Amino acid sequence: MDPNTIQQLILPALLGGTGGLTRGFVGLLKALSLRRKILWGYYSITVLVAVVIGVFIGLIFNFDYRLSLLAGYAGTDILEGIYKSFKVSKVYAKH
Repeated sequence: MDPNTIQQLILPALLGGTGGLTRGFVGLLKALSLRRKILWGYYSITVLVAVVIGVFIGLIFNFDYRLSLLAGYAGTDILEGIYKSFKVSKVYAKH
């Protein structure tokens, strides 16, 4: 495999995924410290989605490895912010 490919694609993707995985573990530790019931199926899906988002965000922000890792950790928040910025608010009419 070409070393340039590893540097440009694989490493940022792995770092982004690691950031997403770290975020999932932090959420688990928070839930455990608050003595909340852990729904393992939901947690597994959440961690998997965080890793996938982290991989893609890590590839987008691949100018610096630290940024890929941080972007993977915060990837879900980034997407949620984008979604909220385009979200249409509901309008209620009086009858």
